[in-house]
Amino acid sequence: MTLRQKILRRLVNFYPPFLGAGIKIRFDEEAKKIFVSMPLKWYNKNYVNVHFGGSLYMMCDPFFMLLLMDELGDDYIVWDKSGKIEFIKPGRKTVYAEFYIPFKRIQEIKEMLNKEEKIFPHFQVEIKDSDGEVIARVDKEIYIRKKH
Repeated sequence: MTLRQKILRRLVNFYPPFLGAGIKIRFDEEAKKIFVSMPLKWYNKNYVNVHFGGSLYMMCDPFFMLLLMDELGDDYIVWDKSGKIEFIKPGRKTVYAEFYIPFKRIQEIKEMLNKEEKIFPHFQVEIKDSDGEVIARVDKEIYIRKKH
């Protein structure tokens, strides 16, 4: 792990947008997963007393990009390109999301980049409440290309 990655992992929970929404991030380096949670508090509720949709999306925003940057290394440029959230039901409890990209998918991405200059893979994550019920689904499109 690079020094930059170590610093990011220590400071990410103090990033003002995450801190302000009550979002907590935990990295599992061994499993190469990121776990994100957000309790329902007075400062992240909307007008109808459920999780604010912007906070739900924010808890999923950068994590597929970060996992890809870690796995692909410095020879690649990786950016978030677009994202979409589908709200399934109101979030009235602590919500969770788990980010993971299987090794096979990383290998497929590398193979595609050997044939194409840039690619735009999609990744999905479900946001679930403490009962395991799906609150929302997020789809992220990522821009990836090799550095020249």
